[in-house]
Amino acid sequence: MSFVVIRIVLSSCMKGKLNAVASVSVKEDKIMIPDNPNINIKYDTSKLKEIWFAGGCFWGVETYMSRIYGVYDVTSGYANGNIENPSYKEVSSGKTGYSEAVHVRYDPDRVELKTLLLHLFKIINPTERDKQGNDVGSQYRSGIYYKDESDRAIIEEVVALEQKKYTKAIQTEVVPLKNYYLAEDYHQDYLDKNPGGYCHIDFSHLNNQSVSIDPQKYEKPSEDVLKRTLTDIEYRVTQKSETEYAYSNEYWNSNKKGIYVDVATGEPLFASTDKFESGCGWPSFTKPIVPEVVTYEEDKTYNMIRTEVKSRSGDSHLGHVFEDGPKEEGGLRFCINGASLKFVPFDQMEQAGYGFLKHLVK
Repeated sequence: MSFVVIRIVLSSCMKGKLNAVASVSVKEDKIMIPDNPNINIKYDTSKLKEIWFAGGCFWGVETYMSRIYGVYDVTSGYANGNIENPSYKEVSSGKTGYSEAVHVRYDPDRVELKTLLLHLFKIINPTERDKQGNDVGSQYRSGIYYKDESDRAIIEEVVALEQKKYTKAIQTEVVPLKNYYLAEDYHQDYLDKNPGGYCHIDFSHLNNQSVSIDPQKYEKPSEDVLKRTLTDIEYRVTQKSETEYAYSNEYWNSNKKGIYVDVATGEPLFASTDKFESGCGWPSFTKPIVPEVVTYEEDKTYNMIRTEVKSRSGDSHLGHVFEDGPKEEGGLRFCINGASLKFVPFDQMEQAGYGFLKHLVK
């Protein structure tokens, strides 16, 4: 890593730096900001919920929160102060009671409040009072502000969970939102417009964002319904644990972009991103979308000992998992009957109710 000595005006999100000039050593790094997974999602704004977070300089907090899947919009502003329409200069004085905060509007069908809260605690030091990173002052305190009283129980649950990680008491304030004013235009989307700008946030926490798939949305139909709606081979494979002939299914060599769901219940199981050509004649995947959507049982049929894979909600027989998959992807090969799957193309996922998984299909 190389270093250079430069003469700069210190960032307006660092303490004691307004109009100050200093000679400092800095790394020749650029902040690695991940792509925004929400760009091409069509959100129903009537369903959005909102929450306000404070975590030091709002430049980084705004950019980070906007990259969480399911977040529709984030703005930078000033929360819970004692004057109207504050300016950045007034807030920076530390005398207005305001914190640098962000307003997060999110789709609860795509991301839960608990997930947003857990992300907040990944990017702050909650045991610091009036300080985050290099930023010092009451305006840089951490906080969680809410309007919906039902959110408070969730917030308190997460705070209690986080407290177990620290010996010091958590200082993050949890209070109802009293007021919120947008910051000046140049603060909005600051790091998108100035990727070399100051930021105290570690964006690596956004890697491998998890998703939650609710099994109650994919209940198993009755036997009569399954017999009516499934084809003969689909029924025999999923309900009677039979195996289709190799190369006889329509998915074994498909490379189309989308997801594969349980043909019996519609529960999402595998993504095309994790599909690979194994040469076995059946669709092969390195992993399920999330571990919870499949279950495993020992299979001793045909004088062999194998690991059977079933769907969680439908208890459908899917196939087997072996340890001869790509090593760089974990070494597993989920060998799945095509008759147990239904393919949902990427451009139809939103309409089919799987829009919350689109960011997983690269």
